[in-house]
Amino acid sequence: MATSKPKVKARKWSWVKYTAIASTVLSVSGLIGAAIVWNHLFSDMPDLPETETLWTTNRDQAYEFRDLNGELIVRRGPNYGYVIQVSELPDHIPQAFLAAEDKRFFEHDGADTTAIARAAWSNWRSGRTVSGASTITQQVIKNFVLDSKQTYRRKAQEMRLARELETRLTKDEILTLYLNRIYFGSGAYGISAAAEEYFGKPATQLTLGEAALLATLPKAPSRLALDNNLEAARDRQLYVLSEMVSAGYISDIERQTAYAAPVTLAERSSSATEFGYLLDYVTERLGELLTDAPGDLVITLSVDADLQRNAYETLARRIAEEGTPLDATQAALILIRPDGAIAALVGGVDYDASKFNRATQAKRQPGSSFKAFVFAAALQSGIDPFAVYEDKEVKFGKWEPKNYSPGYYGPVTVSEAFAKSLNTVAAQIGNEVGNQKIIAIAKSFGISSDLSPLPSIALGSQEVSLLELTKAYGVFPKIGNRLDPYMIVKVEDSRGQTLYERNLDSAPIPIFPAALAKEMNGMLARVVEAGTGGKAQIPGWKVAGKTGTSQDWRDAWFIGFTSQMIGGIWIGNDDDSPMKKVSGGGLPADIWSDIMTLALADIEPAILPGAEGLIIPSKAAEERITFYRSLAGAFGEVAGRAATQASVEAARQ
Repeated sequence: MATSKPKVKARKWSWVKYTAIASTVLSVSGLIGAAIVWNHLFSDMPDLPETETLWTTNRDQAYEFRDLNGELIVRRGPNYGYVIQVSELPDHIPQAFLAAEDKRFFEHDGADTTAIARAAWSNWRSGRTVSGASTITQQVIKNFVLDSKQTYRRKAQEMRLARELETRLTKDEILTLYLNRIYFGSGAYGISAAAEEYFGKPATQLTLGEAALLATLPKAPSRLALDNNLEAARDRQLYVLSEMVSAGYISDIERQTAYAAPVTLAERSSSATEFGYLLDYVTERLGELLTDAPGDLVITLSVDADLQRNAYETLARRIAEEGTPLDATQAALILIRPDGAIAALVGGVDYDASKFNRATQAKRQPGSSFKAFVFAAALQSGIDPFAVYEDKEVKFGKWEPKNYSPGYYGPVTVSEAFAKSLNTVAAQIGNEVGNQKIIAIAKSFGISSDLSPLPSIALGSQEVSLLELTKAYGVFPKIGNRLDPYMIVKVEDSRGQTLYERNLDSAPIPIFPAALAKEMNGMLARVVEAGTGGKAQIPGWKVAGKTGTSQDWRDAWFIGFTSQMIGGIWIGNDDDSPMKKVSGGGLPADIWSDIMTLALADIEPAILPGAEGLIIPSKAAEERITFYRSLAGAFGEVAGRAATQASVEAARQ
């Protein structure tokens, strides 16, 4: 009997020991299992990005272009709109989204445990996923941090990151982020973009009914997009309004009134074909200005939207009606203000048919329009506008330049030769001045294309673009100062941060003597008043410019200006085929006048220095010059030299 008691105690101790061991094993196993589950759920979870990254991540490149008056021209890519703070919106707008997406937004810590439990129970009972219970904070994480996979692992990461986000941002900051970044369908991201896309108004002006309609979209933005499935969106609008009543945001009367209000959708914006060429040009320039641009940009341009539309339409119509019968199928145009701001740019007659920009990319022979630099070099070399040269047959090596029209005028002044575009005189002056000096002048004025010192350069035989030629002419109305064309005035991101702004107060850069620029203005004005450019005249304005026609009528140009606008136009064919004798003084000058008249319609005419009769001789002076010509013809070279001096004196009286 004495030996039985220790055995019972041993058995009792053995049971306790095994129980403790089992409990320890289970606890350790549980911890290991929990660690494994935790590792499975969160091992590869990304870190919560910086707040700034949440504003910019997952954005496609998107450009919003506005003209000089702030008018929206067009968007390229998604529409991200302007960022607007929740505090700037009427109460019914955020309330509509809270009622539709997250009624307990101001009560939970980022993940709504109560809603999750309720959703899990509903899903279990139905045997499928019928409720997600994602809070607005979780939706921010899902859209901008994690991928879109529907797994428990991703859901756990979403909840954890959502709670972390709530410790970093205030509720209003999270709601602002959500409303400005959520997708609303039809390429619109954010409440500002959606309000403008669907209703054509700022977000701050949305009615209760409109706000409720927009609040239906985050659930299924493509399926419920208002311009595709308004009926389905209206059904969900009623649900949103009812939920707003339940939440105490609005009364039932307000719900009924909002739902009964008619829905008027904004007209869809056009593709803005008339802006295609200039927007391509701007996009190229953006890459030069901003090497690390964000995904969304708001770009303010120097262009006048109405003028651009009119210029594009006028050019296309005139070429179709008048150019086509003359085998002229293409054209390009540029208008530049004296401060360098490009007011309009048209790179062809049909952007949809061809994206090639003939205003900036095409290189063509400028013909006599290049003579402006030849004669500018002549003035700089000391040749007077009323010096006399003989229009006659000339030969330079194997090159024998011919005039556009047959025959010769004999002794003529430099100014008259320029106005009549006499090739033989231009060739003589070019030979006298020297090709290198002509090239130097052209380059300093803004010609960037390669130029070779060949005798034919005096007649514009070497190819240039319309943009650089028009830019170079700008030196004359700027009285010798360089013209630097630009189109980009300001670049911002959608949050209003300025990324680039052009300095509009830069000092002028003189590159040509002012007195000589005025003399050139007088000579160029004579081209329009009494020379080859007569069709370029504009009532009430003093116009100066030069015509240009390349060999076999392959290119026809008019480059001209007033005191308030510089403009250039080119007409020709992409395949370089000849036209039916289309010259620069014909259709180009005529179209230039029409479009320039539109550009100057609301501008007060101003004096063009040097073009107010300074160079154009009076009738009496012309009669004296004719007399001296006859002397030169009768008595030869000696009389010709005397005629030079006498002509200058006669013209200046």
